[in-house]
Amino acid sequence: MNKLSKLASTLLVGALLSLPVTAAEKGKAAGAVATVNGVAISQTLANAFVAEQQAQGAPDSPELKNAIREELIRRELLVQEAKKLGLDKKTDVAAQADLARQAIIIRAFVQEYLKKHPIGDDQVRAAYDKVKGQLGNTEYKVRHILVEKEDEAKTIIANLKKGAKFDELAKQSKDPGSRDNGGDLGWGSAAKYVKPFADAVAALGKGKYSDTPVKTDFGYHVIQVDDSRPLTPPTFDQVKPQLLQRLQQEQLQKFVGELRSKAKVE
Repeated sequence: MNKLSKLASTLLVGALLSLPVTAAEKGKAAGAVATVNGVAISQTLANAFVAEQQAQGAPDSPELKNAIREELIRRELLVQEAKKLGLDKKTDVAAQADLARQAIIIRAFVQEYLKKHPIGDDQVRAAYDKVKGQLGNTEYKVRHILVEKEDEAKTIIANLKKGAKFDELAKQSKDPGSRDNGGDLGWGSAAKYVKPFADAVAALGKGKYSDTPVKTDFGYHVIQVDDSRPLTPPTFDQVKPQLLQRLQQEQLQKFVGELRSKAKVE
């Protein structure tokens, strides 16, 4: 949820600035931090800007408030110039303002929803135990060569048996992320891979490669395990924030899915 909140926060000030000036705001400075060419800049807008800066670590101080006041004055001047050119009436500008305003409303709803439907520590702990169990007790340093056809993989295996170097043959791989690095996938538990790949990794000994192609949805793999070592998983406290975020995302996705299934969409 942090990413969604950060996005909405980033759009907050821009969306508020795009709101039309009401008659009550024109020509009067009551409750305003400044009035620019007869247009009042509301204290509410300034407060939103202060909150945004504080959320990013800025200390509350007279200097901050003065800097924000000056920034809002400059922005209002630019908005007024843009309106003189009719830019606020352009379709694409209005659409962007609508998106920004929508993001603010969504952010407010998400915060309210999570407040009313909190994820308990017991749920986060259960998620941790589940992931920890899936990881197993061993992690592997793995290389692979991914090709389109089974015969290609068989040819690579045959060349390995003749003494060819794995990292040289890996240049044939269609995996751009590892092809230029000798097929190296780094360290990780078998659980990080799709099941056929994971099963092959767990079955191979140190320094061994698969003597038959391993088929997955991505194609055919030739896999080599360079090394293995005991796996030390991160502690609960280390990963609790990430797990909480993931559970919140899943909870929201489920809720949105329920809304979508009930909605009349034409």
